[in-house]
Amino acid sequence: MLCPQCGRLIGGDESCCSWCGAKRPSSWLAAAWTRGSLGGDVLVRAIITANVAYFILSLLVSTRSVGGLLGILSPDDTGLSLLGATGAVPVYQWGRAWTLITANYLHGGIIHILFNMMALRQIAPLVIQEYGTGRMFVIYTLGGVSGFWISCLAGVPFTIGASAAICSLIGSLLYFGRSRGGAYGAAVYREVTGWVIGLALFGFLVPGINNWGHGGGIVSGIVLGMVLKYNERSREKPLHRILAIFCAVMTVGTLAWAVFTTAMIRFGR
Repeated sequence: MLCPQCGRLIGGDESCCSWCGAKRPSSWLAAAWTRGSLGGDVLVRAIITANVAYFILSLLVSTRSVGGLLGILSPDDTGLSLLGATGAVPVYQWGRAWTLITANYLHGGIIHILFNMMALRQIAPLVIQEYGTGRMFVIYTLGGVSGFWISCLAGVPFTIGASAAICSLIGSLLYFGRSRGGAYGAAVYREVTGWVIGLALFGFLVPGINNWGHGGGIVSGIVLGMVLKYNERSREKPLHRILAIFCAVMTVGTLAWAVFTTAMIRFGR
């Protein structure tokens, strides 16, 4: 197994690391986390599953009758608002600050969620590789919240989508590539810069794109990457995992609250 502190290989029967002296994880759960079997790919799949489940729910609670395949697979504004669309109106006029989290799991149509989940599946593993599972989820969650909050300050009335959170992952990779340097760092920086340019062009050519959310997410990701540090600068610490757990609890709690309030409004008597 890998030592949770220094990351070097140690024997399965050793009680402590022969390299740094750290104690062996006391449970299979901690050991699995250390090896990454409870992080990495499992976390990415969990985020995608949550997005898909929430998208299906948004279709079920929508009220309008729409035609065509894309229309059927697009929730209406009522369903999105009930489940936690964010923006200046929900946050400042309705007092629903918790929508800064839930909006990251809402999408306006099948193409919207498909492209976002494909981007997440491509970008998240690289962030996990360089920052670790816990820090990746902290960047994803807080970056998404910050990106939407910045768009609220800019006056965007309503907004949804995982793109602000995904842009925060891109921002963390921008910081990593520029900070690390070398051939590998430069390669990462060049590739991620290409994504940023593509996002910018897409945002200015396609109407209805929340460019404030995208830009805010990228800036937030850069700041979070700088504060949390990547693996080569600092190994993932218990504090990072505590922050990740806090983000997970807040995410599950706000999504559950949105579902509960939606059920009360739509089906309550």
